[in-house]
Amino acid sequence: MTYPKRADTNQAAIVLKLRKLGYSVQHLHTVGSGCPDIVVGHDGKNYLFEIKTRGGKLTQDEAIFFEVWRGQVNVIYSAEDALEIMKGNI
Repeated sequence: MTYPKRADTNQAAIVLKLRKLGYSVQHLHTVGSGCPDIVVGHDGKNYLFEIKTRGGKLTQDEAIFFEVWRGQVNVIYSAEDALEIMKGNI
């Protein structure tokens, strides 16, 4: 059994910026089992993001989640990364 993890140090700043820009953001980092850190909603679409600091690597559980998840999920390092991904999927 895997346990929920702590948020990365850059998570609060990323969430704050996305919310200020009008995106809905729900924290998921406490779910555990490799679940991504946040889900972001905008214009009827949802995006799963795993937040890492530069140089951060996926845990074993996160790598498994990425491998088996059949929907969209991305690693981001900044709010700008998230915005670029969402812009490309509109």
